[in-house]
Amino acid sequence: MRIPTTFKCLNCNEKHSADPRNWWHQRYCSKPECRLVSKADSQRRWTLKPGNETYFSGAGNTERVRVWRLANPGYRRKKRSGPENVLQDVLKPQVAATEIVTPPKCQPVLQDICFLQPAMFVGLISIMTGQGQQDDIATSARLFMTRGEDILRMTPGSPAIPNHENENTPVPRTLAARAPPV
Repeated sequence: MRIPTTFKCLNCNEKHSADPRNWWHQRYCSKPECRLVSKADSQRRWTLKPGNETYFSGAGNTERVRVWRLANPGYRRKKRSGPENVLQDVLKPQVAATEIVTPPKCQPVLQDICFLQPAMFVGLISIMTGQGQQDDIATSARLFMTRGEDILRMTPGSPAIPNHENENTPVPRTLAARAPPV
């Protein structure tokens, strides 16, 4: 007699290789959903047998459960996780000192920083930082603004550095006297 090497699962209808030890009664595969269906089918078939219809009901079942509970007194009790004081020294609770909490300075929101600025400015910051929320963009804009002020030394109270970019510097007289005629 030849042993079948495959079987078709009754739940998922897929072919699977049969276990050589159980080939003659294997009807479901080992997928979790198929195992649940197999268990339900097995319980249904068990309750349909002649002696098992009233196994879970009636006075006989009640008495059977009562006798079993008397024989197993601590079965359903919750297990304790261990001793409550596992530390060698018991720690004494300490009272926290009262601290005065100062509220944080209210920082301007994005609309205040970029008031009447084009949307391109906000989009540029968003692309540069990779952030898309207004709070994140406002934080980045504040950082860019303070760094720019530091670079240009425009912070209030700092010494002003003159901007010589558009000024004409006079040619020294000594060089002008020796210059060849034009």
